Amino acid sequence: MLTIGDRFPSFSVQAALPTGELGVVTDQTHAGWKVVFFWPMDFTFVCPTEIAGFGELDAQFRERGAQLLGVSIDSEYVHLAWRASHPDLRDLPFPMLADVKREISTACGVLDRQEGVSLRATFIVDPAGLIRHVSVNDLDTGRNPGEVLRTLDAMLTGKLTPCGWRPGDKTL
Repeated sequence: MLTIGDRFPSFSVQAALPTGELGVVTDQTHAGWKVVFFWPMDFTFVCPTEIAGFGELDAQFRERGAQLLGVSIDSEYVHLAWRASHPDLRDLPFPMLADVKREISTACGVLDRQEGVSLRATFIVDPAGLIRHVSVNDLDTGRNPGEVLRTLDAMLTGKLTPCGWRPGDKTL
């Protein structure tokens, strides 16, 4: 699995865009920080809670110069259908990337070998393309998008931040 200091892999994939259209998204489409998060499959139970949670925080990520990019092994057409059918996903403000060939999840090392789907992995990637944070949950355990935002905030201070640090708290 890729880790801190590794370069996030190059990619070019189809995606369901926030406009409701289909398009290509690459590792170069968005400048600045990126938060790339993987989920196993569309039309499941834990996944929409996480995806909607990231969607609710999208404006806060953007305020910090970070672009959210969601990724699963489903096609862009499945992403569009899921967005259209699930009330919590209809207005997602970020693209849903289609990793149907499993190239991104394989390159990142987050493909579950038994299930053939992506683990619940999150990568924070700096503007130079280097991975600055990685977390991975098992298939049945949802992650906390607010904690991802807090982690990004801590990184953006450029200082040492203690356990439980929040914006406005003292740094070390």
